[in-house]
Amino acid sequence: MPQQIVSLQGIDISNALPLVYIGGPCIIESEEGYLSTVRSLKKIADDQNRRLILKASFDKANRTSLSAYRGPGIEEGLRILAAAKAELRAPVLVDVHEPWQAARCAAVADVLQIPAFLCRQTDLVLACAETGKAVNVKKGQFLAPQSMENIVRKIESTGNRRILLTERGSSFGYGDLVVDMRSLHIMRQLGYPVIFDATHSVQKPGALGNATGGDRTLAPVLARAATAVGIAGIFFEAHPQPEKALSDGPNSLTYDAVAELMRQTERIDRIQKEGSRE
Repeated sequence: MPQQIVSLQGIDISNALPLVYIGGPCIIESEEGYLSTVRSLKKIADDQNRRLILKASFDKANRTSLSAYRGPGIEEGLRILAAAKAELRAPVLVDVHEPWQAARCAAVADVLQIPAFLCRQTDLVLACAETGKAVNVKKGQFLAPQSMENIVRKIESTGNRRILLTERGSSFGYGDLVVDMRSLHIMRQLGYPVIFDATHSVQKPGALGNATGGDRTLAPVLARAATAVGIAGIFFEAHPQPEKALSDGPNSLTYDAVAELMRQTERIDRIQKEGSRE
């Protein structure tokens, strides 16, 4: 199957090209905090000559608890993302939760992301696709990888073929996720870049009672395995003090862990793709 290339500000994304990384904090906690975090992550990537797409959410609409922090909202959040994009000259990705948000987010973001729980919401998928921006669809925890073809066809119906497909684990009983590495290979057959979400895949939904738990130590393990399959990129969340993060702290990586994850996955990726060309 020929592999599609999705280009963002000079970054070419394909299952046949070197890994890209999509990273940032789960949510914008403050302008100062967000800019400080993405500056640090961009420096880590630049020091290793890695390609980085910045990510964050301005609103986490699916928090476990009603009292959980959701973010600064769309206007303030997009203003902060625009500032980060301009300063660091890097593409940005943002979650879109409702169809009306798509055009507004497309004015700033390079990638519009469909959250996993919303991946089958046709109006949302079409609204994002119709902007012409790249669309990253996170495979629902409830969805078989083969079923992603139907979502791809929805996006293609608009004429948009700038599609990324992300694996983020599947529900396993109550309060746990597992990753079936076969899903990466299956989604590759659709011809579009496949991304592995290393940190959301180690979540334990609802494990803390009023919040989601997780085990960040397993994220690099799964990232290495996913890279060996032959994919386009690694998605991760990072925070300077994960234990104090307002969202997804248990599965967010420290900066040192990000640097090591990039070193390890780059080596595996190079061997895998050199071998596939032989």
